[in-house]
Amino acid sequence: MTFNDFQFESSLMEGLESMGYKQPTPIQQQAIPVIQAGKDLIACAQTGTGKTAAFVLPVLDKIIRAKKHGINTLIIAPTRELVLQIDQQIEGMAYFCGVSSIGIYGGNDGITWERQANALREGVDIVIATPGRLIALLQSGDVKFDTIEHLILDEADRMLDMGFSDDIKTILKYVPEKRQTIMFSATMAPKIRKLAAQMLVEPFESINIAISKPAAGIVQQAYVVYDNQKNNLLKEILKNEEFSSVIIFSSTKEKVKELYQTFNALNYSVKGFSSDLEQAEREEIMRNFKARNLRILIGTDILSRGIDVEGISLVVNYDAPPDPEDYIHRIGRTARAERAGVAITFINEKDQQRFSQIEALMGMDVDKLPIPEQFGKGPEYNPEANKKKFDKPRGFGGKSGGNGKPGGQGKGGGGKRPGGNNRRFNKPKKAE
Repeated sequence: MTFNDFQFESSLMEGLESMGYKQPTPIQQQAIPVIQAGKDLIACAQTGTGKTAAFVLPVLDKIIRAKKHGINTLIIAPTRELVLQIDQQIEGMAYFCGVSSIGIYGGNDGITWERQANALREGVDIVIATPGRLIALLQSGDVKFDTIEHLILDEADRMLDMGFSDDIKTILKYVPEKRQTIMFSATMAPKIRKLAAQMLVEPFESINIAISKPAAGIVQQAYVVYDNQKNNLLKEILKNEEFSSVIIFSSTKEKVKELYQTFNALNYSVKGFSSDLEQAEREEIMRNFKARNLRILIGTDILSRGIDVEGISLVVNYDAPPDPEDYIHRIGRTARAERAGVAITFINEKDQQRFSQIEALMGMDVDKLPIPEQFGKGPEYNPEANKKKFDKPRGFGGKSGGNGKPGGQGKGGGGKRPGGNNRRFNKPKKAE
């Protein structure tokens, strides 16, 4: 199948050709015909599968053919980074079409607010917005959504996780009941099915092509460590200059700040990335990272879905992610566009059960590499034993298991690699 099979308008095809689009991905092959047919849709597809083009292309084609004025499409996304990413892709695809779009998000000045409000009043074709800023503009009273034909929720599961459920219900009051509704989600959890039942018109279509496996080009590795071994191990890993573009994921904003201060003091080319930054700061950091003027980016899971940068050579999970799907999203920042990359996870005792669930989801065991001798031994990798230890109610049983001190009966953080390969850090393998 090629994009010609969708019979898009010639101006839209020009935009696709200029951006290098050749063959549609599986989610595009399945979703585009459904959207062209005007049916409501819920699609389960992860970041990196081409999902943005799957909903943007058929909507752009409809707008070109309709030649109507007013706001035609509303796309809601959970983060400013994702809003900007979608808006940039629309600009590229619609370059020859004369279709207008605007990103609506907070964290900026009064001039930007007025520009966003004017665009809504004057009737831009496509609005991409975060829920909070959009509601603030709608409540100003002079914005009308009565011409909207398409309502799209991107990363609906993440929006629910971030507490936007009530905001989505508020936005629904402003859009026409007669519309086409499209939902994209990385998971098809019960809460997503419930939201779909409330928003979509029966009979709606359902597509599920989420792949619970990382890209083939990602070399996955792990170290079983105590918390007080993580920083020294990370410094050792970063000595490898082949890792020229690095993302480090931590579980909290506080840890992001702490890691940034530590590595900035050591003169690393590093920045911390969190929702506490002003929008202008975040955009500047991303520009420098994409331009390779910045080597290391440290952030929370907001980065795992809000960044689209090719050529990232290393992803480090400083803390194991909270659930298996987040792991897939995190390490999916590397090995994009059929390139190779390395993903390394630090697993402390408390996170062992969590990481074993990630391995079960992927249907594979991640190599546990030995910790360099100078850092001491790590804990034994025994998820079931540690699950029992950390599931104990507080105030019962013994100590919490080591108090962060090296010890235990482990074999250097999980033993040697299969086949006797005991190298400390492996170079990225070429994608097959």
